[in-house]
Parts: sequence; structure tokens; C-alpha cells
Amino acid sequence: MMLDLDVHLPAIAAGDADAFGRWIAGAEGRVRDSLRPYATRVDTEAVLQETLLRVWQVAPRHAADGRPNSLVRLAIRIGRNLCIDDLRRARLAPVEDDDLDETRLETFEPRAPDPLLRKLIAHCHEKLPDKPAEVLGARLASGGAEPDETLAERLGMRINTFLQNFTRARKLLAECLEKHHVNLEAELR
Repeated sequence: MMLDLDVHLPAIAAGDADAFGRWIAGAEGRVRDSLRPYATRVDTEAVLQETLLRVWQVAPRHAADGRPNSLVRLAIRIGRNLCIDDLRRARLAPVEDDDLDETRLETFEPRAPDPLLRKLIAHCHEKLPDKPAEVLGARLASGGAEPDETLAERLGMRINTFLQNFTRARKLLAECLEKHHVNLEAELR
């Protein structure tokens, strides 16, 4: 059972970045897992980063509802809404409500990391061409703390070039994993 991360809420609401970091350490996996139904059609890493930023911004006004992990549940809702917004902008069909079973998400515990899958991802990352690898590495290293514009500037790229390289990195990484018989659809659920 997951600990009630709302214990950090008063400190977060007061602007304590360390408390927010502790909250993220406990909540990130659960929020990330809640975005899996969208992962094949939305950049869920970007959505996760935006979700955490928005949680930080609204936390001072958030009132816990008396149930555990109200801030985590708010983050899940924010993330889903951002995914739906992205799908609408791209004019894609939304994910069916059956795929978003609230009970399943509230009781879901993240899977343990698969060390073989991690090795394969690292292998595929090493095979990327220089620029896509550099862009993907920069985004991963920032952990969502910096906007893409800042990362692009640091790498001496225009934002469009940065985003094209990121898209290319994702595509090549997915192709490499599929060549090694990784079922991305199953892994992202």
C-alpha cells in the first residue's frame, strides 16, 4: 500500500521545494503509470513534466478531501486532462473511458523495473545518431525541470530542430526495441 503523500502538502503549499521533491519521489511512478493508456499517441513524458509543474502551482490552493493521496489523485486528473487536450489538438480519438477505470488507477501499484528492458533501452539509446541522442539525453537529464526552449538553446538548436530530433529519437528508439521483440503496447500498459 502506498503511503499517504499528503503529509507533504502543508510544506508544499508553503513553497518548500524539498517537500515537493519528496512528494515527487513518491508520486511520480503512480502518475506516470496513469498516463500509460495514452503513451502510444501522446508524448507522456512532456505531459508528466507539465503535470508536475501544474501541481506545484496549484498546491497552495489545494484542499485535501480527507481521503489519502488527494494531491496524487489531482495530479492524475491533471495529467489525463492534458493528454485529452493533446489528443484533441491532434484530432485523434480519445482513449475510451473503460481504459481509464478509476478504481484500477487508485489501487494500482507500479511494476518493478525490468533490468533486461533497461539494458535494452540503454543499448538502443547508444545506437541513436548523434543529434537525436543528444536531444533525448538532454531532455531525460533535465527531468522536466527545464523547458524544451532552454534545452534547445543550450544545445545550440532552434526549438523546431530540437523537437524534430526528439521525435526522431523516439521513433528510432521504438523501432530498435521492436526489432528486439519488445512489445511496446504491452510495456506501456
